[in-house]
Amino acid sequence: MAEDKQLHEEGLEQTDDQPVTEEEASFDKINELEQKLEEAENSYLRLRADFDNFRRRTQIEREAADKYRAQNLISDLLPLLDNFERALKVEAMNEQTQSVLQGMDMVYKGLLTALEKEGVEVIEAVGNEFDPHIHQAVMTDNDENYGSNIVVEEFQKGYKLKDRVIRPSMVKVNQ
Repeated sequence: MAEDKQLHEEGLEQTDDQPVTEEEASFDKINELEQKLEEAENSYLRLRADFDNFRRRTQIEREAADKYRAQNLISDLLPLLDNFERALKVEAMNEQTQSVLQGMDMVYKGLLTALEKEGVEVIEAVGNEFDPHIHQAVMTDNDENYGSNIVVEEFQKGYKLKDRVIRPSMVKVNQ
Protein backbone atom coordinates (compact mmCIF):
# COMPACT_ATOMS: atom_id res chain seq x y z
CA MET A 1 0.00 0.00 0.00
CA ALA A 2 2.81 2.43 0.84
CA GLU A 3 4.38 1.36 -2.40
CA ASP A 4 1.18 2.26 -4.33
CA LYS A 5 1.08 5.67 -2.67
CA GLN A 6 4.72 6.26 -3.52
CA LEU A 7 4.08 5.28 -7.15
CA HIS A 8 1.14 7.65 -7.27
CA GLU A 9 3.10 10.55 -5.74
CA GLU A 10 5.95 10.00 -8.21
CA GLY A 11 3.46 10.17 -11.06
CA LEU A 12 4.00 6.63 -12.18
CA GLU A 13 1.11 4.81 -13.77
CA GLN A 14 -0.33 1.71 -12.25
CA THR A 15 -0.73 -1.30 -14.39
CA ASP A 16 -4.11 -2.94 -14.90
CA ASP A 17 -3.24 -5.82 -12.62
CA GLN A 18 -2.68 -3.54 -9.56
CA PRO A 19 -5.82 -2.70 -7.61
CA VAL A 20 -6.86 0.97 -7.19
CA THR A 21 -7.11 1.98 -3.60
CA GLU A 22 -10.00 3.93 -2.17
CA GLU A 23 -7.68 6.85 -1.43
CA GLU A 24 -6.49 6.99 -5.04
CA ALA A 25 -10.05 6.82 -6.34
CA SER A 26 -11.01 9.73 -4.07
CA PHE A 27 -7.97 11.69 -5.25
CA ASP A 28 -8.92 11.08 -8.91
CA LYS A 29 -12.53 12.11 -8.20
CA ILE A 30 -11.37 15.33 -6.51
CA ASN A 31 -9.13 16.17 -9.49
CA GLU A 32 -11.98 15.50 -11.88
CA LEU A 33 -14.38 17.70 -9.89
CA GLU A 34 -11.79 20.50 -9.62
CA GLN A 35 -11.31 20.37 -13.39
CA LYS A 36 -15.09 20.55 -13.99
CA LEU A 37 -15.36 23.47 -11.56
CA GLU A 38 -12.57 25.32 -13.35
CA GLU A 39 -14.27 24.71 -16.72
CA ALA A 40 -17.60 25.97 -15.31
CA GLU A 41 -15.90 29.09 -13.91
CA ASN A 42 -14.21 29.78 -17.26
CA SER A 43 -17.50 29.28 -19.07
CA TYR A 44 -19.22 31.66 -16.64
CA LEU A 45 -16.53 34.32 -17.10
CA ARG A 46 -16.74 34.08 -20.91
CA LEU A 47 -20.52 34.30 -20.77
CA ARG A 48 -20.36 37.32 -18.48
CA ALA A 49 -17.81 39.04 -20.76
CA ASP A 50 -20.04 38.34 -23.79
CA PHE A 51 -23.02 39.82 -21.97
CA ASP A 52 -21.05 42.92 -20.93
CA ASN A 53 -19.90 43.40 -24.53
CA PHE A 54 -23.47 42.98 -25.76
CA ARG A 55 -24.77 45.53 -23.24
CA ARG A 56 -22.02 48.01 -24.18
CA ARG A 57 -22.66 47.53 -27.91
CA THR A 58 -26.42 48.04 -27.58
CA GLN A 59 -25.83 51.17 -25.46
CA ILE A 60 -23.59 52.63 -28.17
CA GLU A 61 -26.13 51.76 -30.87
CA ARG A 62 -28.94 53.34 -28.82
CA GLU A 63 -26.91 56.53 -28.32
CA ALA A 64 -26.14 56.71 -32.05
CA ALA A 65 -29.82 56.17 -32.90
CA ASP A 66 -30.81 59.00 -30.53
CA LYS A 67 -28.08 61.26 -31.86
CA TYR A 68 -29.02 60.77 -35.52
CA ARG A 69 -32.76 60.10 -35.13
CA ALA A 70 -33.70 63.04 -37.37
CA GLN A 71 -31.32 62.13 -40.22
CA ASN A 72 -33.95 60.72 -42.58
CA LEU A 73 -36.30 63.66 -42.05
CA ILE A 74 -33.48 66.13 -42.59
CA SER A 75 -32.41 64.36 -45.78
CA ASP A 76 -35.98 64.69 -47.06
CA LEU A 77 -36.10 68.41 -46.15
CA LEU A 78 -32.84 69.41 -47.88
CA PRO A 79 -34.37 69.59 -51.40
CA LEU A 80 -37.09 71.83 -49.94
CA LEU A 81 -34.43 74.17 -48.56
CA ASP A 82 -32.81 74.28 -52.01
CA ASN A 83 -36.16 75.19 -53.59
CA PHE A 84 -36.73 77.94 -51.00
CA GLU A 85 -33.29 79.39 -51.75
CA ARG A 86 -33.97 79.41 -55.51
CA ALA A 87 -37.41 80.96 -55.00
CA LEU A 88 -36.00 83.69 -52.74
CA LYS A 89 -33.53 84.73 -55.46
CA VAL A 90 -36.42 85.78 -57.73
CA GLU A 91 -36.69 89.53 -58.14
CA ALA A 92 -39.96 91.01 -56.95
CA MET A 93 -41.74 92.97 -59.72
CA ASN A 94 -44.53 94.39 -57.60
CA GLU A 95 -45.66 94.83 -54.01
CA GLN A 96 -47.70 91.64 -53.95
CA THR A 97 -44.74 89.53 -55.10
CA GLN A 98 -42.57 91.27 -52.52
CA SER A 99 -44.94 90.33 -49.68
CA VAL A 100 -45.07 86.69 -50.87
CA LEU A 101 -41.27 86.59 -50.92
CA GLN A 102 -41.15 88.03 -47.39
CA GLY A 103 -43.52 85.32 -46.18
CA MET A 104 -41.43 82.64 -47.88
CA ASP A 105 -38.29 84.12 -46.30
CA MET A 106 -39.88 83.89 -42.86
CA VAL A 107 -40.83 80.25 -43.42
CA TYR A 108 -37.33 79.51 -44.77
CA LYS A 109 -35.64 81.09 -41.73
CA GLY A 110 -37.98 79.25 -39.36
CA LEU A 111 -37.14 75.97 -41.05
CA LEU A 112 -33.41 76.71 -40.78
CA THR A 113 -33.79 77.57 -37.08
CA ALA A 114 -35.64 74.30 -36.40
CA LEU A 115 -32.95 72.32 -38.23
CA GLU A 116 -30.18 74.11 -36.31
CA LYS A 117 -31.86 73.09 -33.04
CA GLU A 118 -31.57 69.47 -34.17
CA GLY A 119 -27.84 69.93 -34.82
CA VAL A 120 -27.83 70.64 -38.56
CA GLU A 121 -24.99 72.84 -39.79
CA VAL A 122 -24.32 74.29 -43.23
CA ILE A 123 -20.92 73.22 -44.58
CA GLU A 124 -18.86 76.28 -45.44
CA ALA A 125 -17.29 75.89 -48.86
CA VAL A 126 -16.31 78.98 -50.87
CA GLY A 127 -12.80 80.18 -50.00
CA ASN A 128 -11.99 77.07 -47.96
CA GLU A 129 -9.61 74.29 -48.91
CA PHE A 130 -11.25 71.38 -50.73
CA ASP A 131 -11.96 68.47 -48.40
CA PRO A 132 -13.25 65.30 -50.11
CA HIS A 133 -15.06 64.30 -46.90
CA ILE A 134 -17.37 67.32 -46.98
CA HIS A 135 -17.12 68.57 -50.58
CA GLN A 136 -17.98 66.97 -53.89
CA ALA A 137 -15.97 68.49 -56.75
CA VAL A 138 -18.01 68.65 -59.94
CA MET A 139 -15.84 71.18 -61.82
CA THR A 140 -12.34 72.62 -61.75
CA ASP A 141 -11.17 76.15 -62.58
CA ASN A 142 -7.93 78.08 -63.10
CA ASP A 143 -8.69 81.32 -61.27
CA GLU A 144 -5.60 83.35 -60.36
CA ASN A 145 -7.49 84.99 -57.47
CA TYR A 146 -7.61 81.69 -55.57
CA GLY A 147 -4.86 79.33 -54.46
CA SER A 148 -4.52 75.72 -55.48
CA ASN A 149 -7.14 73.29 -54.15
CA ILE A 150 -9.43 76.11 -52.92
CA VAL A 151 -13.20 76.01 -53.44
CA VAL A 152 -14.11 78.76 -55.93
CA GLU A 153 -17.87 78.31 -56.24
CA GLU A 154 -20.65 76.38 -54.53
CA PHE A 155 -23.42 74.90 -56.67
CA GLN A 156 -25.35 73.19 -53.89
CA LYS A 157 -25.02 73.67 -50.14
CA GLY A 158 -23.81 70.80 -48.04
CA TYR A 159 -25.13 69.94 -44.57
CA LYS A 160 -23.87 68.08 -41.51
CA LEU A 161 -25.92 66.60 -38.68
CA LYS A 162 -23.71 66.95 -35.62
CA ASP A 163 -20.49 65.26 -36.84
CA ARG A 164 -21.99 63.29 -39.76
CA VAL A 165 -22.15 64.65 -43.32
CA ILE A 166 -25.73 64.39 -44.57
CA ARG A 167 -24.99 65.87 -47.98
CA PRO A 168 -21.60 67.13 -49.22
CA SER A 169 -21.34 70.56 -50.84
CA MET A 170 -21.26 70.43 -54.64
CA VAL A 171 -18.37 72.72 -55.59
CA LYS A 172 -15.97 74.04 -58.23
CA VAL A 173 -12.32 73.71 -57.17
CA ASN A 174 -9.35 75.78 -58.31
CA GLN A 175 -6.41 73.78 -59.64
